[in-house]
Amino acid sequence: MTTAPASASSDSDTRLRLLAAAAEVFAEHGFRAATVRDICTRAEANIAAVHYHFGDKEALYHEVIERAVQAALTAFPPDYGLPPDPTAKDRLHAFVHSFLLRVLTVEKTSVLMRMLTREMVEPTAALDRLVEKVQRPLFRMLHGIVAELSGPHTPPETVLACSQAVVAQCLFYKHAEHVISRMGHRLPATPTEIAHLADQITEFTLGGIERRARASRGDRTS
Repeated sequence: MTTAPASASSDSDTRLRLLAAAAEVFAEHGFRAATVRDICTRAEANIAAVHYHFGDKEALYHEVIERAVQAALTAFPPDYGLPPDPTAKDRLHAFVHSFLLRVLTVEKTSVLMRMLTREMVEPTAALDRLVEKVQRPLFRMLHGIVAELSGPHTPPETVLACSQAVVAQCLFYKHAEHVISRMGHRLPATPTEIAHLADQITEFTLGGIERRARASRGDRTS
């Protein structure tokens, strides 16, 4: 049995330390304000280590975000907890539940959410990549579920608006967390609380989709 050379093991360890340190620095300061020196100091690595392992700060940033997003999706995929032969309602609930778990499960996503929040305010090229590789496919999945629930002949703009409303409801609890806490309300945090919130959003959404679809089609039935 052979073992890897010490230098290879050391390189791998340094790379992982850089990724962990970079995630913290980028989350705290954003891409533009973060410096390679700060990252290397926190990782206890040589200042040239970023160039050696990643090429430059931008490439490191892209890898940090993409690894964090993929880890969150692996832990809580959009079909999380789906039963066999799921209905459209089942698929909507799974999508909402997994979305909330990715957003609100603090120990897994706090650094990721801080980085993504900064991307919303100060977008970089990383946001374009995330939209194409992650957000667009996820939204396409959600849009398909909402279209099925809306029924035939529902105008596309209604399906789109209802799909966006699902995303808005889920993100509200993260982006407004400081307002929520100052109003004396608890942010759902435990698995049980998040599951209950998923039930609430799903049922509220189902009612909203039905009413909006009927209204947009001009149905006379209430």
